[in-house]
Amino acid sequence: MARKTEAPPPTLPRERAPRGTPLYVHLPFCAAKCHYCDFFSVAAEGHDRRPMVDAILAEAELWAPTAPRTVFVGGGTPSLLDEAELRALFDGLEQRTGFRGSAREVTVECNPESLDEAKAAVLLELGATRLSIGFQALDDAALKLFGRVHDAAQSFAAYRAARAAGAREVNVDLIYAWPGQDLEAWKTDLGRVLDLGPNHVSAYNLTFEEDTAFRRWLDDGTLPKAPEELELAFFEATRRQFAERGYGAYEISNFSLSGQVAHHNINYWHNGPYLGIGPSAVSKVGSVRGGNVKSVGDYLRRIAERGDARVWEEAPEALDRLRETWWLGLRLAEGLSAAEARQRAGYDLPTDPLEPIAERLCAEGLLTRHGPRFALSETGLPLGDWVARKFLDG
Repeated sequence: MARKTEAPPPTLPRERAPRGTPLYVHLPFCAAKCHYCDFFSVAAEGHDRRPMVDAILAEAELWAPTAPRTVFVGGGTPSLLDEAELRALFDGLEQRTGFRGSAREVTVECNPESLDEAKAAVLLELGATRLSIGFQALDDAALKLFGRVHDAAQSFAAYRAARAAGAREVNVDLIYAWPGQDLEAWKTDLGRVLDLGPNHVSAYNLTFEEDTAFRRWLDDGTLPKAPEELELAFFEATRRQFAERGYGAYEISNFSLSGQVAHHNINYWHNGPYLGIGPSAVSKVGSVRGGNVKSVGDYLRRIAERGDARVWEEAPEALDRLRETWWLGLRLAEGLSAAEARQRAGYDLPTDPLEPIAERLCAEGLLTRHGPRFALSETGLPLGDWVARKFLDG
């Protein structure tokens, strides 16, 4: 089992992440807290953002890898920062990591209300190669239900602004199967998004995460969840429409034009290493995982006092790492082999104790096998979470 402990005191050494490790940077500020979101974020009003930028750079000074292969700046809403704050952040990261010469992909999350052509141009100038815009829905009533502060017209304006500024890679985030959504209306809305020609789209079935307003409303009966058969209809219609428009479904909820996959996220699904900085950011380096404090004030204080905001660490045992590797790898259309699972997990034994689970799921029609590789079947795709539990619990 994983041994989860409080992070070591400042007198114990902690090493900088190895050269090339993918880097995640978490900016916690949003215009407002979305009702479905369980990521750590706070409304920006009343917060001075520059101390957060300075603290993130101080953390990067000690722990961030040099020459990261990919960089993802998320949150929160990084595009909420003004030009001076963005220049301080990205120039500071460049001084500490040299990411502009090493990263094959630098993604920045943006919300429509805070992305115009001038802001997009600054982000591209500072090293961003991909802008990810949170449309979420094209129904203005749904956006209000979500707690978003933009409307659909602003989403389209932000997309056009990104392209006008010269963005060659743009991702759009969408949510479907929300309460009251009509399937035919979703098909129309998805078509409108695809008509824009985004390089990549992340389209997620709505989930009711713990510690969110949506989950509380679901539990008290004020917000209904779509029936499973309707969720399945949304799932199948979504995949079909992407395929018809030339988008490959390379992961359960992610679709791209040829060669436009999200490399930073593929590293997560490969159970690869990564270093996270900023409040709530999680890291996985070697066999150790750890996470930073989920608080703006405590994060600033800890960085000022010790240069380290980590508040928990765990070292999963080899079999637990193997279970997670199967779970993550099967989300990808490419799937994985038992040998790949052992290698990614650092599992040194010559045989894989979880391969019989994969073989049994093949017999049940939930996985397919091509040579040594296992992948979700068409039947298994909408049951991906259930299939994953077989590896995590089996």
